[in-house]
Amino acid sequence: MSVIFLDIDGTYADHGAVPDAHVEAVRRVRANGHRVLLCTGRPRSAVSPRLTAAGFDGFVCGAGAYAEVDGEVLADVVFPRALADRSIDVLLAHHAQMIVESTDALHVLPEAAVVMDRRAPGEGASGAQAAVWEDLLDARRVVDDLHGVDFAKIVTLSASSDLSAIAAEIGDEVAAVETSIQDLGRGAGELYLAHITKAVGIQVVLDHLGLTAADAVGAGDGPNDLEMLAMVGTAIGIDGGHPGVIAAADIVVPGPAQAGLVEAFARLGLG
Repeated sequence: MSVIFLDIDGTYADHGAVPDAHVEAVRRVRANGHRVLLCTGRPRSAVSPRLTAAGFDGFVCGAGAYAEVDGEVLADVVFPRALADRSIDVLLAHHAQMIVESTDALHVLPEAAVVMDRRAPGEGASGAQAAVWEDLLDARRVVDDLHGVDFAKIVTLSASSDLSAIAAEIGDEVAAVETSIQDLGRGAGELYLAHITKAVGIQVVLDHLGLTAADAVGAGDGPNDLEMLAMVGTAIGIDGGHPGVIAAADIVVPGPAQAGLVEAFARLGLG
C-alpha cells in the first residue's frame, strides 16, 4: 500500500476547481487499496466539500500544522499565545491586511473584509481563481479583534513593507513565503511557524499509519511543497511549477488543467 499526498492549488485543483478526471483518478487509486490525502497550505476550514468530493482518507492542512486521518485529528499546531499576539501587532504596525487562518474559520478585521470583497471575482464569476475566492469567503469570519485567535498561519493581502522584512522583525520563530492567491499587492504572502512544513504533518500521518517515507508519494507545484517532495519515496512535480519542485521530482506531469495526475498515477502503477 502507498499513501499519496496531493497538494491542492495548482496540483489537484485548477484555480480551485477540480477536474472530473482527477476525481475519478483518486477514486480509482483508493479502490486499488492505496490511501490518498490532500496536503495543502489551506487551513482545514478552507478545504470545501467541493474539493473533497472524490473522498479522501485524510488531510494535512496549514502547510503541515494540521493532520487528520479517517476523521481523527492527529495534530493541530498553533502559534504560542505571546508569539501570536506579537505577530498581529507587528503586522498591524505595517498596515497589513490579513487573513488569520484557523482550523474553524478564516478570521479577518472589517477593513480586510472590504479588501477581500474588492479583490474577489463577482458572484457567479468563472474566471481564474473564482473557486479559490469562493472557498475563502465561505470560510470567512469578520471579527473586531484578532488578538486571542488561535491560528497556524496568516495570509497577508497587502502591507506597507515586504513580508520577509516583517517576518524578520517578528523573530526567528516565523518564516514567510509567497502566497498561492494571485494578483495581490506589496507585502502579500504567508506567515507561518518556521519549524512547520508539510513534511512535519506528513510524518505525523505516516507514524499513525505505521508507514515510512518510502511508502509515500507526494505531488506538488509550489515552494511550500519542497519539504514534502524531499521526504517522500516518490515525488511528482507539476510542469511549470517552482524550479526546486521540478529539480526534486522523480516524474513531472502536466498541471490540473490537463488532468496531469491521471498520467502520474498511471505511470506509477497506482490506478
